[in-house]
Amino acid sequence: MDIMTKVGCHVSIAGGVDKAPEWAVAAGCEVMQIFTRSPQGGASPELDEKIIKNFKNKIAKNKIENVYVHTPYYINLASASNRVRYGSIKAIRDELERASALGAKYVMTHLGSAKEFGYAIAENKVVEGLKKVLDGYGGSAKLLIENSAGAGKIIGGDFEEIGKIMKAINSPKLAGICLDTQHGFASGYDWKNDFEKNMKILDKWIGIEKVKLIHSNDSLTETGSRKDRHAHIGEGKIGGEAFKKFAQFAKKNKIDLICETDWPEVIEDIKLLKKITSSQ
Repeated sequence: MDIMTKVGCHVSIAGGVDKAPEWAVAAGCEVMQIFTRSPQGGASPELDEKIIKNFKNKIAKNKIENVYVHTPYYINLASASNRVRYGSIKAIRDELERASALGAKYVMTHLGSAKEFGYAIAENKVVEGLKKVLDGYGGSAKLLIENSAGAGKIIGGDFEEIGKIMKAINSPKLAGICLDTQHGFASGYDWKNDFEKNMKILDKWIGIEKVKLIHSNDSLTETGSRKDRHAHIGEGKIGGEAFKKFAQFAKKNKIDLICETDWPEVIEDIKLLKKITSSQ
């Protein structure tokens, strides 16, 4: 496989996981991201041999080079509820196993909220939970932490905090981070005016080499808003010039770009990112 920066988006699994490659092709994806189950909760659909084979065949046929899996939205490794906390641990581990079966490269997850325990205890709960997730895991898919938008007492909006958690876990199964551009912007990392400065901050606490995937989303809200509100590339508060820098950064470090904006308008975002990336 030619290791180059590829562009894609999050695609639907309507009709089954093995239908997702068809959505990806329709969007012009070179890579794609999926949920393998409902992001809101409930039982996960079975991935039997037929579904897995069909999925892989379509991926190969359509030359989709990498598949990424996002964990459900309800993950909270710092919940005071044992049911929620251990349910989150199980869900992340299940997603790693399911992603491995599908041949996906990475699984990305958010971490949860410190509102019930406070940050110090919550961070310890997150580390404890992620260690349990990875204990005995031998699949091919690796785990990524996705930075959050910082709403409320959410964990993972701060690069220093993420770096501390990764250092405490210190496992090759936790490969690095998925950098969401909008979440970072909402958490106060002003990519528009201080791109290089904020990349240095990321490098200091996490390490540039640990950025394994970029969620390329513009922002409907101002930097520091703490609100998770995605906009189409160049139509938000981050702006097109910053995404040229992200494209350059991605190409230099061989990182794929995934858009998470609305269907079918996301197709235009993919086209624009391909154009920007090819010109860098």
